[in-house]
Amino acid sequence: MQNQNSDLIHCFIHFDKVIDSIILPERFNYPFCYEPHQLALIAAKQLQNYIVNRLETVHHFGSDDTQGIGKMFGVLVVKNQEGTLGFLAAFSGKMGNSNHYEGFVPPVFDVLDPEGFYKEGEAKTNVVNREIEKIQDLKAYKDAVQKLHYTQVEAESFMRSLKEWNNAEKAKRKEIRAKSQHLPKAEYEQLCADLEKRSIYQHYKLKESASQWKAIIEKAEEELNEFKSKIDKLKIKRKKMSSDLQQKLFEKYAFLNKDGIPKNLIDIFEIKDDLTPPAGAGECAAPKLLQYAFTHQLEPITMAEFWWGKSPTSEVRKHGFFYPACNGKCKPILSHMLEGIDMDDNPMLINPAEGKELPIVYEDDYLIVINKPAEFLSVPGKEIADSVYTRLRQLYPHASGPLIVHRLDMSTSGLMVLSKSKAVHQNIQAQFIRRKVKKRYVAILKGKHDFEEKNGEINLPLRVDLDDRPRQLVCDQYGKPAKTYWEWNSSDGDEHRVYFYPHTGRTHQLRVHASHPDGLNLPIKGDDLYGVRMDRLYLHSDMLEFVHPITKTALSIQVDPEF
Repeated sequence: MQNQNSDLIHCFIHFDKVIDSIILPERFNYPFCYEPHQLALIAAKQLQNYIVNRLETVHHFGSDDTQGIGKMFGVLVVKNQEGTLGFLAAFSGKMGNSNHYEGFVPPVFDVLDPEGFYKEGEAKTNVVNREIEKIQDLKAYKDAVQKLHYTQVEAESFMRSLKEWNNAEKAKRKEIRAKSQHLPKAEYEQLCADLEKRSIYQHYKLKESASQWKAIIEKAEEELNEFKSKIDKLKIKRKKMSSDLQQKLFEKYAFLNKDGIPKNLIDIFEIKDDLTPPAGAGECAAPKLLQYAFTHQLEPITMAEFWWGKSPTSEVRKHGFFYPACNGKCKPILSHMLEGIDMDDNPMLINPAEGKELPIVYEDDYLIVINKPAEFLSVPGKEIADSVYTRLRQLYPHASGPLIVHRLDMSTSGLMVLSKSKAVHQNIQAQFIRRKVKKRYVAILKGKHDFEEKNGEINLPLRVDLDDRPRQLVCDQYGKPAKTYWEWNSSDGDEHRVYFYPHTGRTHQLRVHASHPDGLNLPIKGDDLYGVRMDRLYLHSDMLEFVHPITKTALSIQVDPEF
C-alpha cells in the first residue's frame, strides 16, 4: 500500500490546460440538480480522453449498439493546501474484478482486498457452504430425499384411490336402500343394518390406512431429518456469520465530512433489526471523491458525474451525458458528507411557477381547459404549494369536486382539463380511464437520427426506480404496461419534431419511451432526467378531444407549443 502522501500524488490530477482565467464557483454545486461548472467540464473531458486512451484497453464500455458494460464516472475539482487547483476522478462500483486503477481514488472500503476481513469472512462462510454441499452430495442423503418423495406420492395415490372406492361404495349402499324399500319391514331393517356394518368397516379401513401411511411417511422423514438437522444447524451458523460480517461491513463504511467527523452506513440509514442499506450504498463516485478529499485535506470546489458507454437495459443512461447523484443511495450519505459546506440552494425548493400566468383556453359552466406552462406543478408538492390546483381553487372557491381531472408532469406544458362539479369530474375522468380521450403531445427530440420509419409503436413496461425516485425503469418483470404511438413530423439538423399519442398514462412514459435504446433512443430536448438539462423540457400536450359531459358533443381543443 502507498503511504498517504504518495497516494495523494497518485490521485491528485493536474489540469492539462491553462485554467487561470476561469472564475471559481462561489459555492459548491448542489449534487442532485446542477449544471456542470466549466472547470468540471474541462476535468471531465480530460478524464474521458484518459478513458479512451488507457481504460478501454482493459474494460470494454461499449456503446448503444455494441456489447459492453457502461459505467458512471465522477470528477471533483479540488484545491490542495498550497492553493493549487486539480481534480480527482472516480468510478461507481468496480470495474472488472478490481477497485483500484491508476489515477482513480480508492473505494471508501475495499471489499475485494484479499487480506481484508471481508474476504476472510467470505472464505469462512464458503467453508460452511461446502460442508452443506458435502452433506447434500451424499448418496444416503439423496436416497433419503427420494424415498420420502416417492413414499408421499405413493401414499397420496393410494389414499385417493381408497377414498374414490369408499365414495363409490357409499353411493351403492344408497342405491340399494332406495331399491329395497318395497321389502317387508323386518327384512328391510336387516338389510340396512348389514349396510351400516359395511359402512363402519369401510370407514375404519380408510382411517387405518391413513394411520399406516402416516407412520411410513414419518419413518422416511426421520431418516431424512438425520441429515436435515445437520444442514439446518449449518445454515443457522452461516446466517449468523453472514449477519455479523454484514454488520461489520456497514460499520467500516464510515464517511467523513469536512470536519473529519465519521458516520457509518448504519447511522446514516438508521438501520435497525434486519434492515439493510440499499445495495451498493457508498460505492457511487460522489462519496468516493468526497471521502478522498476530506481524508487528504483537499477543499471541494465543484463536482460532476457522467455516464460512459453502453446504457443499462432498464435505465436510461446516455453516453457522455452528465447526471445528478442518485437520491436513494447517495442523498443520505452526501447529506452528512456535505454538512457545513457552502452549497448552492436546492432548486426543488424554489417555486418554478412564481410570476407565471395560467392561461384559460376554454371555459363554460361545467369545465375549464387551461394551457399549463412548463415548470408548473399540477397539484401541490411536498415543499411547494403553488400549483394548478391551488390557483384554480382560489379562482373558483365554490366549485365542488376535486377540480383536477388528470395531471401533467411539472416540466411538461400544455392542455389540462378541470371540472367545476363532482359529477362532471367523474364523467371526464371515466373517459380518461376508458381511454376514450384522444391526447396528442408534440416534442422536440435531440440527437442524430435519420427516421427511416416515420411512425410506430413503443411498448416498454415501466416502474419507479426505488433507489432514485422519481426516475422510471423499464422492467419486464414488475413494470406496468406502457404503450405509445409516435409520428415523425419534421427534422432540422439534430432536432426532430415528433408527435406522441400515449395509449397509457404512466409516469414519465413519453420521456422514457423517447430516450430508451429500445424506444426512439433520442431524449426529449431539455430532459433533465433522461437527457440534458436546458431552458425547459420541450414536451407539450397540444391537443385533447373528449365528449362534453353535459352537452354530449365532441369537444376538440388544440394549442400550439411555444417552441
